[in-house]
Amino acid sequence: MKRKYFSLILSAVTAAALLAGCGSSSSGAASSETAADSTSSGTESSGSSEQAHAMEGTTFPKDATVEDILTQAAKENKIGDWGNGEQYEIQALLNKYNLKADFLNQGFDMSGFDDGSITLASAMSYNELGLIKNSYDGAYGYGDSVGVIDLNKEGISMVEDNLVCTRSFAEENPNTVKAFISATVKGWQYAAENPDEAAQIVEDAGSTLSKEHQKYMAEEIAKLASNHISGDKVTNYCEMKDEDLQQTLDLAKQYVTLDDSSAQSNLQDMTLDNLRDSSYYEDAVAGKFDAPEKTDIKIQLKWLAQSQFMGYYVALNKGYYKDAGLNVTINQGGGDISETTAVNSGQVDFASSWTIQTITANASGMDLIEVAQPTESAGMCMIYKIAE
Repeated sequence: MKRKYFSLILSAVTAAALLAGCGSSSSGAASSETAADSTSSGTESSGSSEQAHAMEGTTFPKDATVEDILTQAAKENKIGDWGNGEQYEIQALLNKYNLKADFLNQGFDMSGFDDGSITLASAMSYNELGLIKNSYDGAYGYGDSVGVIDLNKEGISMVEDNLVCTRSFAEENPNTVKAFISATVKGWQYAAENPDEAAQIVEDAGSTLSKEHQKYMAEEIAKLASNHISGDKVTNYCEMKDEDLQQTLDLAKQYVTLDDSSAQSNLQDMTLDNLRDSSYYEDAVAGKFDAPEKTDIKIQLKWLAQSQFMGYYVALNKGYYKDAGLNVTINQGGGDISETTAVNSGQVDFASSWTIQTITANASGMDLIEVAQPTESAGMCMIYKIAE
C-alpha cells in the first residue's frame, strides 16, 4: 500500500464544456453537520481559482451535508479510490451513514475528478488536494470551489506515517533505536515549526517537486504532525497515542480482508503490543540511552524525497543524527520498493511506513514494531465540487 506521488507535469486545465448539471441530493435523515463544517484546518482553501472550469459532473451546494454528498455519490457509483489501503476509511465512512457503493479506480493525477467522471474523490490533504485547489503550474486551480470531507472529524480515520524497525533489531540495538528516535523527534519538531525552511531542505536534498508544491506539502504535513486525530494539539512530537492506534487497528480488523486465512486470523487476534513498543520512544525523549551499538544507519522512505518526510531530512541537515552519534543514509522509495520488506529483510534499519501497512505486514508474518508516529492525524480526505 505504497503511497504514490503524482508528478506535477499536467498542463493547465481550460474550460471545455458548459455546466453538466447540478448535483444535489437528499437522503433520509440528513446529517446535522455540513460538509464544510467537517473540513479541518489541514485542508484550508488556498484562495480563489485563477482558472476557469466547466464544473463537469455533479456539484453540491455549499451547505450540503456529509450525508447528502455521500448518498448522491454512492447512488451514482462515482466514488474514487486508489486501492492502496485508503479504501478502508472510505468503507468505514459509507458504513457510518448506512451506505454501500462500488469504488472507481482513481488516478493519482486527479483527472477523473476534473472531468466529472468521479463525483467524490480520494485525496491526501498535503498532496492531491493541493493539485486540485492551487493555481501554480501543473495544478488545476479550483480554489474555493472544491469541498472537503475531513475523515478525522468523521471519526473513522487511520493514523498514517510511522517509523518502524524489526523487534529483533530494537532488542539487539536499543541505544541505536533510542538515539535515532531522539534525533528524529527533533527533526520533526523543527520541520513542523519551520515548514518553509524544511521544504527548502527537502528540495536541496534532491526532490523533483516544484518549489510551490513542496512548500504547500510542508505546510500541510506540519498540521498533521502538530494535531491529533481528536484535534488536540500535539505536546510531544512523534508520540504514539494508543487511542488513535487502537482506532486504526479496530478499523483494520473490521474492513481488511487478507487472502491467507492464517494472516486473517493473526489480524483479528492482534493487539497494540503486537504493533508498537512505546518504551523506546519514552526513553529517547527523556534522554535515557547510551552510545549507539550501531552507528551506520539506513532508513527507507515510502516514496521519493518530498516534504511528506521532511523531519528526517531536517534531522540530517541540522546535524541531529550526527549529534546522536549516528551516520544516517536516507533511501528514497518508488517503483516496486516495499519499505516493510526492506526493513524486515535487514536491507535497512528503519522504514517510514503507514500504520495500516505495518498491521497487515505483521499479520502476514513480519515482526515489525512502530517506535514513533511523525504524523499524528490523517491526511486522507474526500473531495467534491461546490456549485458556483
